[in-house]
Amino acid sequence: MLSFRLVLIRRLHGKNRPQKELKHLYQPSAKEVVQVEVPAFTFLMVDGEGDPNTSQEYAQAVEALFSVSYTAKFMIKKGPQKLDYAVMPLEGLWWADDMSAFAANDKAKWKWTMMIMQPSFVENDVVESAIAEARKKKNLPGISRLRLETFCEGRCAQVLHVGPFSEEGPTIRRVHEFIDSRTGRTGKHHEIYLSDIRRADPKKWRTIIRHPML
Repeated sequence: MLSFRLVLIRRLHGKNRPQKELKHLYQPSAKEVVQVEVPAFTFLMVDGEGDPNTSQEYAQAVEALFSVSYTAKFMIKKGPQKLDYAVMPLEGLWWADDMSAFAANDKAKWKWTMMIMQPSFVENDVVESAIAEARKKKNLPGISRLRLETFCEGRCAQVLHVGPFSEEGPTIRRVHEFIDSRTGRTGKHHEIYLSDIRRADPKKWRTIIRHPML
């Protein structure tokens, strides 16, 4: 199994970038859908529901995830190991109780789990301390909903989508067609957000579209 522990070997000079170690999972091509095996990783997670464009709950969840992830990063950097690393991108699992609402783009009925992967050396006590520190500094409403959980998707199909979220439909269909021609779909629609949408041109937004396979 891939492990973030290998980055400890290069701990004193420069910044460790987990995305490079996991290039096949986090730097896919936009040209073709590929099959990947996704091992178990540990994530900070927040569950919620509603339109991500308008939901205060969603905004609070994302703010809490990044606040605690960066607080943990700086705790590790200042600790005995002096280890620096890049915080991983925001990811989202998306579904609805009635999947016709999801297919119809009825975002008010969408459910989601937003999450950020944590390196294996960021252990429970570090996360708990980071949550306490972030709560003390900012008292963010979403922090109380955070949890640390291991998540394993196993066999998946994925591809890179370049462009705004509103134009993901054809890319998602490509992933579904790839899976349906081989086995079948299972699990939840998964997106990984590689771009800072506050700064980047929507035409250049980079989003990994992933879905588990049977």
